[in-house]
Amino acid sequence: MWRKFKYHWLVFFSVIGPGFITAVVDNDAGGIFTYSQAGAKYGYLPLWTLLPITLLLIVTQEMCSRMGAVTGKGLSDLIREEFGLRTTFFLMITLLLANLTNVMANLAGVASSLELFGITRYLSVPLAVAVVWILITRSSYQRVEKIFLFACSLYVCYIVSGLLVRPDWKSAAIYSVKPVLLLEADYLAMVIGMVGTSVAPWMQFFLQAAVVEKGISAKEYAESRIEVIVGCVVMTVIAFFIIVACAGAIWSVAPRDIKDATDAAKALKPFGDYAFILFGAGLFNASLFAACILPLSTAYTVCEGLGFESGINKTYKEAPIFYGLFGFLLLAGAAAVLLPDVPLVKLILWSQILNGAVLPLVLAYMTLLVNKQRLMKEWCNSSLYNVTAWGAVIVMSGLTVALVAISVQSLLAQR
Repeated sequence: MWRKFKYHWLVFFSVIGPGFITAVVDNDAGGIFTYSQAGAKYGYLPLWTLLPITLLLIVTQEMCSRMGAVTGKGLSDLIREEFGLRTTFFLMITLLLANLTNVMANLAGVASSLELFGITRYLSVPLAVAVVWILITRSSYQRVEKIFLFACSLYVCYIVSGLLVRPDWKSAAIYSVKPVLLLEADYLAMVIGMVGTSVAPWMQFFLQAAVVEKGISAKEYAESRIEVIVGCVVMTVIAFFIIVACAGAIWSVAPRDIKDATDAAKALKPFGDYAFILFGAGLFNASLFAACILPLSTAYTVCEGLGFESGINKTYKEAPIFYGLFGFLLLAGAAAVLLPDVPLVKLILWSQILNGAVLPLVLAYMTLLVNKQRLMKEWCNSSLYNVTAWGAVIVMSGLTVALVAISVQSLLAQR
């Protein structure tokens, strides 16, 4: 029995990486801003969304990880093979636009987090781009994964800062299980944004590509599934503490919109320097971490979908489109942050909403693929997984339509 337990334990640590990293990095600058905004404006009210979000995240991440392990192919690769190049091209363009705004958001997060400590963005952003470029182009997948796993451990900053604020734990507990849905544009946009930033389309493409590049097969998949679930739970815990920290520090004093995530860090100052410093340091770590992952995910997705060579383990000569696209996203993101009068906050928020709107389409293709017995054999979805996945497609589509209808009605009323 001990030998069997030891074997599974060793296999778990050999496969840990893709699922855990993908889930945790989901709390990037855009995610932190979205959760901070939710707590600052609505207090503990949005906490109920974290339970269904976690369930949806586990189901979607597990499906992608399973497809990668069983087929040995990335998600965009499978979509191109099964649904054609035209469908794939449309998805790639949509994801490229959404991910570009996400890259901008994360480099803006690097800039604003270090400006809290007196470092100008004209120094921090070029240095961040250089560090990310060197890390990805000069390292193997195994080395990059170890650095990413270390970055994951630094998210504990948000848990500590949330505890230092001493929020209303009773209200937090009640609203964690009490659903509240307000039929107003801002609230619906926030809910869609929370789902969009927690279960972002890019995550599915990156996770499956990472599983394939790491070489995880169906044989090791039982341990990989545990890793995926653990990562999803950790992501939810971090999001919970960000919301309650902002609810305790901002909403309880005066509910309001915040300009960016650094507003939330500044609001923690009255609760002590440690709360402020940890929140700011957490924002820097999350932003730099995601500034590596998001352009990398986009390069994987587009190259796989359009049939180009991709992967960190390949050289620039072997995968020029992959590295070229990665570099373009970094430079375009940096330019947007350094240019004056770019509405970064609006870009961040709408990028999360765009993620939420695109998610049903990606989920639909994923669910169709994972149920193809020719591809998955005995690894097809269970009935529970199918109900959850198709339910998410319907709910997210409904929320998006409701948001558009309420927004149009609001614009017409202003005239």
